[in-house]
Amino acid sequence: MDRSQLEFLLGPGGRVLLDDVDSSYAGTNSLAVASRLRQRYPGDLVAAALTQVELRRRATDKFGNAAAGMFFTPNGLEQATHRVVATHRAERLAAAGGGGRLVDLCCGIGADLVAAAAAGLQVSGVDSDPITARVATANLASRGLPGSVVVGAAEDVDLSTYDLVFADPARRGPRGRIFDPEAFSPPWSFVEHAVLGGTAAGRGGAVKTAPGIPHARVPAGAEAEFVSLDGGLREACIWSPGLAGAARRATLLRSDGGAVSMCDADAPGSADARPVGAHLYEPDDAVIRAHLVTGVARLVDGWLLDPHVGYVSSDRRTDTPFARGFEVLEVLPYRVRALRAALRARGIGPLTVKKRGVVVTPEELVSRLRLTGDEPGTLILSRTPHSAVALLVRPHRRPDR
Repeated sequence: MDRSQLEFLLGPGGRVLLDDVDSSYAGTNSLAVASRLRQRYPGDLVAAALTQVELRRRATDKFGNAAAGMFFTPNGLEQATHRVVATHRAERLAAAGGGGRLVDLCCGIGADLVAAAAAGLQVSGVDSDPITARVATANLASRGLPGSVVVGAAEDVDLSTYDLVFADPARRGPRGRIFDPEAFSPPWSFVEHAVLGGTAAGRGGAVKTAPGIPHARVPAGAEAEFVSLDGGLREACIWSPGLAGAARRATLLRSDGGAVSMCDADAPGSADARPVGAHLYEPDDAVIRAHLVTGVARLVDGWLLDPHVGYVSSDRRTDTPFARGFEVLEVLPYRVRALRAALRARGIGPLTVKKRGVVVTPEELVSRLRLTGDEPGTLILSRTPHSAVALLVRPHRRPDR
């Protein structure tokens, strides 16, 4: 999509074309739709409209019903923050910034910019790509929100005129995902100094990054917040020392609006490692990435199966949003033949396998077991200080389900 095609789609004629595509489009008959519409519109505009409708449908998972009025680029949608996560961060920024001025240095299609404006901040966006910057402007307008977006390099922005700074460096290139933070755009050394190092004259800043970022990359005094949504780890956000409330934090969000948080103050430095008890707990991935597994052990009055594995055990059941719980039905021998005999004797057929700290592929293990029963089962494989262990378990039924 070039600039002229985008400008057409943003205008009255484009809205008519997009509505026409949306009302008749389905993935299986896109060629027929395109052929019909090319009798009334140039082929390049039809192709651009078809792409936008497809992107809008894919974007519903992230933006809900608002996606129907937004504009996207493929890369922009890929990196855009989910609306629930963006709202959480924007509200935290707004609470710190008191309605002040925020600049988003790598605004992309504007997901975080929209959330910040909706939270009451005065927003300005910067993006190096002209098409992406224009899309961000359109997305602010689609929500009736004030704000400006300019084309430029993050490194050229005078941060001293803003109260808050946010950055979401690009982590994809022509060859796919980029794992070296110094290869981000802008590089990690820049955001560490400019956003997290306090270059801004105001209260500080925050940087969105991949959840796998090494803890050693987090500057001293900053907070590393690992965020999950509906049980899936989404991202990490690094908060500058002026905005930090902890060293490490796990924030668990839910699409229905639920949110809980745990930080390093809630987690003792260590916990005993002991044999499995009556119950087993699998901490949320955000808790594990934040190195707060011992916080779950404290919540359930439990211990670790192994100092280096994220499973927690206890002799009592405790319902907590920070971990999924299981009742331990039986400890089984961790050998394929013995497992097969034990599970067949119990009539197990459909089998879910979870594992940590052991070298095994769950799908391959299920295939080798060749179970034929009708009873569903859950098997957890874990390393312990002495050996690997296989646990036949039953998931706790959560009170909110």
